[in-house]
Amino acid sequence: MLSKVLSSAIMGIDAYLVEVEVDVAARGLPFFSTVGLPDTAIKESKDRVRAALKNNGFDFPLKQIVINLAPANVKKEGSAFDLPIALGIIAAEGMLRQEDLDGYLFAGELSLDGRVKPVRGVLPMAVKAKEAGLRGLVIPAENAREAAVVEGLNVYGVKDLVEVVDFAGGGKAIAPWQIDVLRLFEENSAYSEDFSEVKGQGHVKRALEIAAAGGHNILMIGPPGSGKTMLARRLVSILPEMSFDEAIETTKVHSVMGFINPENPLVATRPFRSPHHTISDAGLIGGGAVPKPGEVSISHNGVLFLDELPEFHRNALEVLRQPLEERQVTISRAAASITYPATFMMVAAMNPCPCGFYSDPTHECTCTPRQIQRYRAKISGPLLDRIELHVEVPAVKFRELASDRAEETSRDVRKRVNKARDVQMGRFGRDGIYCNSQMRPRHLKKFCSVDEPTHGLLESAMERLGLSARAYNRILKVARTIADLDAREVISAADVSEAIQYRSLDRKLV
Repeated sequence: MLSKVLSSAIMGIDAYLVEVEVDVAARGLPFFSTVGLPDTAIKESKDRVRAALKNNGFDFPLKQIVINLAPANVKKEGSAFDLPIALGIIAAEGMLRQEDLDGYLFAGELSLDGRVKPVRGVLPMAVKAKEAGLRGLVIPAENAREAAVVEGLNVYGVKDLVEVVDFAGGGKAIAPWQIDVLRLFEENSAYSEDFSEVKGQGHVKRALEIAAAGGHNILMIGPPGSGKTMLARRLVSILPEMSFDEAIETTKVHSVMGFINPENPLVATRPFRSPHHTISDAGLIGGGAVPKPGEVSISHNGVLFLDELPEFHRNALEVLRQPLEERQVTISRAAASITYPATFMMVAAMNPCPCGFYSDPTHECTCTPRQIQRYRAKISGPLLDRIELHVEVPAVKFRELASDRAEETSRDVRKRVNKARDVQMGRFGRDGIYCNSQMRPRHLKKFCSVDEPTHGLLESAMERLGLSARAYNRILKVARTIADLDAREVISAADVSEAIQYRSLDRKLV
């Protein structure tokens, strides 16, 4: 007998529908076969399904069982097909009617005792179920809050196989999950760290404010203990508040990776990711036999912090060029090509030299000029060109550390950042651009024009520092942001001069 159960699988950060077809025939010797490009986890599901059925009072048929996962030409992975396969076998044996299963999407992993365990990627599945106009989504109870974020969809959380069968057969009613999405969004939108906790470093805070206002990448250079990491962690607290659409898109990426907290199923704060410098290029931009998102995609709509930048592998740093420019990552494999979003701010930190104390007035540097050159040369020119602001972070003096003076809070800084972003949204809204860092050449020509004296200043800087055309464009973008923070339409010579000061690594190093 043939039965069909609807399920779902993940491609990139989006879901697609999978029809689980189950054929149980009495002829010949018994066997169990799964077709439709299943991975190892799906092939092993036959043992989990067999044990779950027997341990919950259902007969596992000693017949020829063929499971087909359609479409059959797309690779599937994961353990979410356990539940639909088990229901398909039960329906094929006549214990459930086909109409009992029609219109529902089922997903969940089965334990040997029949409990339904959580799976990854439930939010994209819920979005797809709503788009398909299905009656409801039946998933593990631990995933129910995550799926309930999608409004207008009946989400049923179940705990074990018997409960699912009773629900499908009409013997037990399960109330669909209901959550107040707006309230959840507001409750989870607070940051635990604040700019007011950082003592001193006024010029660095100014640079971070400019970076946040224009969406610019920034590199901080300073000795150990100067506060580079502390400042970087608080950058997300001055970025504009996440919109609901940004929260959903970010949550989808985290859902695919299995990072969602069941108690807080919506990512309402901008992500901050800080991978270790031993990370591979695949871990940074994504990859694998079945491509998964990398750190640049997990930090989508947030901040990617690379501490000790010169210590990262050269090939890992070089693969950052494409996502920094295109704000997405395309991973191509023989079977498929997958594109992940990667709109992030890159914040990097490094020591000025191998020992860390070059130009520090209180510590003697033990590095030779050649060692310093070799250390800084680990960061290629093309990558530096893509970082708009280079800021020196000196050690904080004791007087500043011990001061009781109240520092400006993240909330106050964010107000100025929001005003600057509003100006940029009004300027670029129709072009799909949201901040100055995303300006294209035609926007630079239109919105970053300068007068003759300022043009001469730029020309002098280009010649003395040997700047590339990309660095020249970066200076204009930063100057545009500085003017926006001051609510000025015209870029002044002072704006350009300040922007040039944030190109410290373009000067002669030693």
